[in-house]
Parts: sequence; structure tokens; C-alpha cells
Amino acid sequence: MSTTPTTTFDGASTATSSHHHRISFGHHLHSGKRIRHFLHPNGKKIHVASSPTDLETLRQTISVIEKECDYELVIHGSQEHIDALRDAHSHHEDRRNTLRQTHGDLFEEMEGVIHDMDSLSNELHMISEHAVQLDANFSKYGYSAHLRTHNGSPNASSANSLYNEQGDEHVHRDWDAERKNGQTMKFFVKPIVRQYYHKGLLWRAQETQEVAWYELFVDLLYVGIIAIAGDSAVEVATGRSLLRFAITFSMGWKIWADVSVIINWFDADDITRRISIVFTLACLLAFTTNISESFELTWTPLVSCYLAARLFIVAFFGGVAWMVPMVRATMIGQMLVALIPTALWIGTIHEDSLSRRQPLIWIALAFDIFGMAITMLFQRSMEGLPTERLRQWARKSFEFLPGVNLEHRIDRAGAFFTLVLGYSVVGLMYQNQVAAPQDFNDFLGKACLGLVQAFSLGWMYFEVDNWNLHTHAIRRSFLTSFVWISAQVPLVMSYAISGAALSRILLVHDTPRSPIDSLTDSDMALSQASINDGQRWFYCTGLGIALACMGFMSLANEHRTIATARLRKRHRLTLRFAVSIVLILLPLASLTSLKLIATTTSLIFLVLAVDLYGVSCSVTGFWFCRESLSEAGNRKCRYTARCRVSKKDLEASVLKGHVLNVEEVAVKEQERAMKIGRVEGKPCMASCM
Repeated sequence: MSTTPTTTFDGASTATSSHHHRISFGHHLHSGKRIRHFLHPNGKKIHVASSPTDLETLRQTISVIEKECDYELVIHGSQEHIDALRDAHSHHEDRRNTLRQTHGDLFEEMEGVIHDMDSLSNELHMISEHAVQLDANFSKYGYSAHLRTHNGSPNASSANSLYNEQGDEHVHRDWDAERKNGQTMKFFVKPIVRQYYHKGLLWRAQETQEVAWYELFVDLLYVGIIAIAGDSAVEVATGRSLLRFAITFSMGWKIWADVSVIINWFDADDITRRISIVFTLACLLAFTTNISESFELTWTPLVSCYLAARLFIVAFFGGVAWMVPMVRATMIGQMLVALIPTALWIGTIHEDSLSRRQPLIWIALAFDIFGMAITMLFQRSMEGLPTERLRQWARKSFEFLPGVNLEHRIDRAGAFFTLVLGYSVVGLMYQNQVAAPQDFNDFLGKACLGLVQAFSLGWMYFEVDNWNLHTHAIRRSFLTSFVWISAQVPLVMSYAISGAALSRILLVHDTPRSPIDSLTDSDMALSQASINDGQRWFYCTGLGIALACMGFMSLANEHRTIATARLRKRHRLTLRFAVSIVLILLPLASLTSLKLIATTTSLIFLVLAVDLYGVSCSVTGFWFCRESLSEAGNRKCRYTARCRVSKKDLEASVLKGHVLNVEEVAVKEQERAMKIGRVEGKPCMASCM
């Protein structure tokens, strides 16, 4: 047995205060730190690279100190890594069985002692509540006066904070963050891929991606773009104006989507990125100034500004393909699907007839909107290429695929829908010139109904459809991802045209309690005696299509099944689709402006009410929970506070049964912070969350 290689783990036995043995007989060490190298049963040392990009660096480092025949390199989580771990595990299982057969009772007794030691040690270190004294008299308010140690993660437990070997790493990461605050801004830095797929694994950067301020600035500009496109469409509500709105809105949305994709895929915190955003916004601003007369006079400058922004994106993809070889093939694919419709857009400039422009326009828009899906389909069908040589080329070229940060993608989609909601609400803000409060008229009633309508749609989009979400459509499958992303464009487009029409229907004075002289001069000029048929169809049909798109997006998501729910998801969506059909056909009824807005708002609120009732529990009451009024049903809330306590002191206090005083900890933290210059004479208090 002396010649049998022994597996050693780097970082697996660091908790020496609780584990006094070096050989593990089947029990688990909760170190929380990855094994960086171990011995294989064949005698070779297996080194584990944290990611594919670190593989070559690790190879160069190891080759200096070890012979190539004595080690192997694997990527963490790869099939080679898993196979090596399984071989080592099987080898030690055989050793364990051999020891049991050889030593018998002594082995069983030793294993029992080790098991008891681990159980007691883990119980001490993984205990959920530690004896920490609170001198703030929290108990008099009915709150528990025990604290749970926290490692900075919302889902972390006390065990993680005590046993997690990443504590030093977090400290180092905090120091890096503080040091970064003192760095100068660089004019240009090489773009970094935020997340990518490699051999079926999604590799993500450790830093959390947050919405940058310039993304919000882009959204600010789009509020004006939506207003210009919507107002010009409903001013003369005809099929031609609707066609112009659909084309120009889709073109503007594509530029917004390109900016979001670039920020989602690549991290480049430099001056060049800000300049590129400004250039794109300048193109977008010039594009917006040519919307109203695009079909008559300004089609050429409109398309020119659009192509300037698109070709700038193509140039960016080309630069990334040159600087970041790991995603070069994908970037070239994105360039191709952007250049093909560019030729079609140039062709529309040389066509004077609108009817002959239409085929080129819609084919180009299809390429622009669904171009990314085309590249994804190619990447998913690489194994179906006709020859093995092509398949090998495809596997090598598309080994690394840039991935989408799901949280950022959903936040940006929600932000755009919020822009449309804001536009519809701003359109309700007419100006009144009647002094008496008792003279509130139908104009105010229609505005309030429109506000309830917008709030109900936002409630459904952001909360109801995301309630008990198990798997988002983007992560569920390619088909559901395609449905969810494709439904986003008609959703915002249809609701934008509906909100624009609502702003004009609001000012219609077709009821006795809607005197036109109560409006200001600017609103009086837009007021009509009856609803225009085009505006009626824009409002109702747009609202119905938007509701149906929300239904398809909810259908693409996978929600958790609640056994006690009053209504199933399919039943609630059936009502939603039925109401959307009613809304689309509602213009056939001759209703006044007040009755029309009241009817549409009632239908939207009906869908919301059924959704809320359907997701409630059938066992308890709907209006209020009677148990919550009793002492036994009081809601419990857990509070956490942040204070710096060394692992050594905390372990010593737990083992010895001592009590840590929070005031003393806070004073030590203040003294430590003042020594390193993090605060300037200000008291360092624990922050409650």
C-alpha cells in the first residue's frame, strides 16, 4: 500500500481547527473552495484550470516546475475533469474497502470517531444562530436578538461565512474595488466578453452587470422618439401613417437593441465606449428628425442615418473579431447578417415608388430583427453539416459563443416597455382652465381611466407574469426564447400606437360633461367633436395586440405549479386571449369616447383581477388572511447587520461559549477603518438591512 498514490487536495483541509485528520473516510469536508490539483490513480498530477482562458496560462506556469509527462491539465467542469474525479473517487473507495477488510473492528471504530467529530464540529460551525449580545434592546419590539453571520450574499448561510474559504478572496476583491476607485479613466481598453458558452457550460464574469448611466440616457432619447413616431401616426390616422409608424418604429428599436446587445456582451469601461454611444445617439437623433415626412420627402436622409448607426455597429463587431479571437466567428456572422440588409436599404433609396419599396423594406427589416436568430440557428445545427471537415471547422470556429446576461436582457426589455408606459401616461396630462374643483368633467375621468389601464398592464407585465417563475423563456429553450424576444417588438409597438391614439381620444368633446372651453388653447386645437375611425382602430387594436403579446410571453415562460391555486395558468391565459380578441373587434361598436375608454379599461382590469384571483390560495381567504390577525399568525421578519469579525475570534467565541458585544465590535471596526483611511472621523456603524 505504500506505493499507492495518495490524493492530496489543495484547499480541502484548511479548516484545521475543526478537522484534526488528513484522511477522509467517506465524510464530506465543507470547505467551499475548489480543488486546484490532485493525484490521479495512474500517478499523474491533475491540475484544474478555472476557465478555458486560464488554461494556457496555467500550462506555461506548470511547465516550468514539472515535467510534461507527470501532469495533466483539465478545465473545471469539463468531461475530462469529471472523469478524473470519478477515477480518483473509485480508487479511494477501493482503498477504503481494503482497509475495512484488513483491520475490521479498528477501522469501524476509527470511522465512527471521525464521523462523530465531524458531526459535532459542523454543528458548532454551521449553527444558524450565534450567541451575540445586542445591547440595543431589540427584544422589547418583539424581534429576535440573535444575529446570523453573513458573507455578503443574500442567500448565504452562517455555514458559508464560517467555513467558506472564499473569505480571503472577497477581501481581496473588495480591496481591488477600492483600488479601482483611484484609477484613471483610459481612452481605450480591449473589450472583455462578459459571458460565453464553451462545451455546454456558461462562463460568466464574477462582477455583477449593472445598468450603466448612458443606457438610461439612451432610454431618455427614446422617449422623444416614441412621441414623435406616435404623434405623427395618429395626427392623420390612416393605413399609410400606420405603415410609416411600423417601419420607422422598428428601425429605431433595432438601433436600441444593438446598443443593448453590445453592452450585454462586452465590457469596455473606457472613453471610447462613451464616444461611440454619443455617435450612435447622434445618428438616432438625425433619424428622428426625418420621421414625419419620410414617405414623402425625407426617406433618403432617414435611411442614411439608420445605415450610419448600423454600419458603425458592424465596424465594432469587426474590431472585436480582430481583438478577441475566441469569438471571432460569431462576430463575423453578426457582420454578415447586418451587411445583407444594408444592400436592401440602399436599394430602397433608389426606388421612388412606395409600393416598390415595400418588399425591400420588409425583407431588410426581417434580416435586421431576426438576424441574430439566424446565426443562433446555424450554431445549433453545426452537427448537421454535410461533411466531417465542415463539422470540425464549425466546432473549432464556434467553440466559444458569447452568451446573453439574462438579468440585464430582461431589465432592458422591461425598461423599453416602461418607456412606452411613460409615453402613454404623459399623453393623458391635458391642461384644464376651469377654476372650480366641483366642475371636474369627463376629460379628467377619461384620463384617470387611462392611468388605471396603464398601471394594470404594467402590473401584469412586471409582477403577475413573473410570479412563481421557474424558468425564463430565454433559458427554457430556443423556441420559447424566440417567441419571447419576437413578441417584445409588437408588444411595445402596438401599445405605443394605442397610447398615441388614447391621447387624442381623451380630448374628444362628445359628451355633455366634456366642455371644450375647459381646455387650454393648445389642447383645444387638438379636440374633436367625435372619434376619428382610424384613431378608434389604432387604440383598440393596438391594445388588443399588446395584451395578446403579453399572453404569448407568459406562455413561453415556465411557471411553478401551485397545487392550491384557484385557477391554472392555461385558464387565465385563455381569458386574456379572449379579451384581446374583444378589444380588437371593439371599434365595430359605436361608443362615445368615455364609454370606449371605460370599456377597454374594464376589460384590462378584468384580466388583471382574474390573474390575481387565480394565483391566490384556495385554502385561505382572498380578501385578507384571518390567521394574520392572531398572535400565532404574526409575520416574522429576519434582519441582518454587517460588521467585521475575524473568523478566528468568532470560532473561539462559539467553541468557548463566550458572547460577543456588538458595541465592542463596532468600535474595533471604526478604529480599523480610520487606520487604513477608509473613513475620516466618522463613526463606523453596522448597517441594518
